[in-house]
Amino acid sequence: MFEPLVDAIDGANARVCCEQRELLALVAEVDRREAWQDSGARDAAHWLAMRYGISHWKACRWVAAAHALDRLPGISAAFERGELGIDKVLELTRFATPETEARLLPWAIDVSCAAVRRRGDVEARMSRGEILEAERGRSVAWWYNDDGRRFGLSMDGPAADGAIVAKAIERVARTIPTMPGEEGSWFDDARKADALVAICGARISEDPDPDRATVVIHARLEGLRDGIGGEVEDGPPVHPGTVQRMLCTSRLQAVLEDGTDSAVAFGRTTRETSPAMLRQIRYRDRGCRFPGCGTRAFTEAHHIVWWRHGGRTDLDNLLLICSFHHKLVHELGWWIERDPDGVIRWLRPSGVRYRVGPSPDVRPRHRLAAAI
Repeated sequence: MFEPLVDAIDGANARVCCEQRELLALVAEVDRREAWQDSGARDAAHWLAMRYGISHWKACRWVAAAHALDRLPGISAAFERGELGIDKVLELTRFATPETEARLLPWAIDVSCAAVRRRGDVEARMSRGEILEAERGRSVAWWYNDDGRRFGLSMDGPAADGAIVAKAIERVARTIPTMPGEEGSWFDDARKADALVAICGARISEDPDPDRATVVIHARLEGLRDGIGGEVEDGPPVHPGTVQRMLCTSRLQAVLEDGTDSAVAFGRTTRETSPAMLRQIRYRDRGCRFPGCGTRAFTEAHHIVWWRHGGRTDLDNLLLICSFHHKLVHELGWWIERDPDGVIRWLRPSGVRYRVGPSPDVRPRHRLAAAI
């Protein structure tokens, strides 16, 4: 009963496609004659974008398709008849040739526009000049903002290189321990950021030249006592908890200075307490001692009682913690206690002991009632 309505829409669509084909033919002619000059535009695509309020990306596709259709009579005719919509035409003309259009045309009519676009992404070949331009234009930049409290990073380069970087970050991110309160997919991007730091930290720790591979943090001795942090050499300021963590163990070296900028103490520049002692700690603890973590990746030896407060570098005062949960202790206000029996307790900033697993308050109601 709706066939007349559908037929009317089909007819309108065919007329629209025919007009669009004429539009693209005119676009090609404007480009050939350079009729866009003296209009403030730099090329035909720029002229289209300004004159008709379309995106520059779409304008570029229009110009490219307009020229391609001149040598693709089969696709052009199907477009005029309304058998192909403009979205498919814009994608198909990226890779179709006079030799392949007869074979591609029935396929393109039958599949979705997304399938045509995907094939275009795969088959559209970059020229040697475009490849060279992408290679020469590769760059990485970083900067500090928010008065040095935040760090920004940007990379631009060939897509294949980017795929390698993305895969490495994703793979390491799957091994990143979950911080308390950061469970779930909402924090996937945070774990990717942690993964990038872990990759770079591992590379620095393995560098055979410790002098050049060490990041130096300067802090005043009295400042640490008063809750004042320090600053990265040639970089931003850092929190006092970060300075303490770096003094605990890391490839970042903290230099403590007095009021005259004279160095009075140096933090260690190696990631290990000592090879023999760290082996024993790894054997004893088996993995990160944060409740429920247990990861063996990116682990460090942590002083339960900070060594500047009299804590000794011996097995009873050392605990294996991954670099992510290490931040809880120094920067985020948590602390660790070990009782005489060797039981380790992690305490939140509020003083409440952290226990892994769900709280009793979230047990199913029928079980809670049974327990009462």
